[in-house]
Amino acid sequence: MVQPAPLDPSEFSLVAGGALFKLWRQAHLSGRRLERLWARIAAVVCITWLPLLILSLIERNDGSVNVTFLKDIEVHVRFLIALPILIAAENFVHQRIGPAVKLFIETHIVSAADLPKFHEAVASGIRLRNSVLVEAILLALVYTVGLWFWFTRVATDTGSSWHSSGSGAALAGYWYVLISIPIFQFVLIRWYMRFFNWFRFLWSVSRLDLKPIPTHPDRAGGLGFLGVSTYAFAPILFAEGTLLAGVIASRVMFEGQDILSFKTEAGALVIFFLVLVLSPLAVFTPHLVRAKREGLWIYGGFASKYARDFEGKWIDAGSRYDEELLGTGDIQSLADLGNSFNVIKEMRPVPFGLLDAGRLAAATVVPLIPLVLTVFSLQQVIGRLAKIIF
Repeated sequence: MVQPAPLDPSEFSLVAGGALFKLWRQAHLSGRRLERLWARIAAVVCITWLPLLILSLIERNDGSVNVTFLKDIEVHVRFLIALPILIAAENFVHQRIGPAVKLFIETHIVSAADLPKFHEAVASGIRLRNSVLVEAILLALVYTVGLWFWFTRVATDTGSSWHSSGSGAALAGYWYVLISIPIFQFVLIRWYMRFFNWFRFLWSVSRLDLKPIPTHPDRAGGLGFLGVSTYAFAPILFAEGTLLAGVIASRVMFEGQDILSFKTEAGALVIFFLVLVLSPLAVFTPHLVRAKREGLWIYGGFASKYARDFEGKWIDAGSRYDEELLGTGDIQSLADLGNSFNVIKEMRPVPFGLLDAGRLAAATVVPLIPLVLTVFSLQQVIGRLAKIIF
């Protein structure tokens, strides 16, 4: 056998130096991406929120404004919390969805014959995500439908706010309606477009001849990673929760409404986003149902044969002493076969579980907890949650 030549110290230095340079470069690139992200967030805040602060301080109102800019919780939450989170979520989602897409291939759920179609589905999704035309259409919708919705549905409910007509803050109000709100709406509606793009990709993959594994311990045929991948959208759900929290806080503080009167809105928000994030995964239900049915049939027949042979060897009269029982693996094999059969029986028709739904719901309602604590003590909240969970 030929022994490998020992590594020369100079060669070792080159290898170690190359590895260190690679790690440094990855860290440097990560740092640069983080710097660019902070720069984008700062730029958006300087365009959407800072001019409103300056203009509202410069301009005078007629004294009839009840909600000044500095007291407008809803505006601060929208532009200082929700909008930065929506922007930062782009890198977060990309870093977690990408590996999930690769798992379709690495786990061999997509067959080799369907790889070209799978790669085309990935390429189509990337093209739609990066389409300038799509973003131009979204921007046009913001400045047509978005403004129409604002003036007909939202502006009529602002009352004597700092940006309402007649408040005296003409420039601040125009900047808010024509610049700040459209930017926020554009970022938000672009996320809904990306939800649609994700659903479109999953639908395309579900049309392939997938090979789920019925005995996979995730109880989802090996597709359980899709349920975990939905955690990538938690920042968007958190941002939506902060928007609702800002609206509720404004209504409670300035209109005297009861915080408990918003239970329906909070529940509807949670249900809507659970459906939005998890329902696309239901496109794999036919594959999982078929895999479970075929797995029960195949493993059921195999288990019947093995159990019959086991009884013939160890239980039937005249054959129980043919071989020593101690040390044999037959019983353990029978138990393992039973465990595999139970895994198939417990397969879910969707690639996500209650834990996945619970975590997404928690991400949505966490911003509402400070409001709840204004009505109930922390001990009362924990007690109510314990009753629900246990």
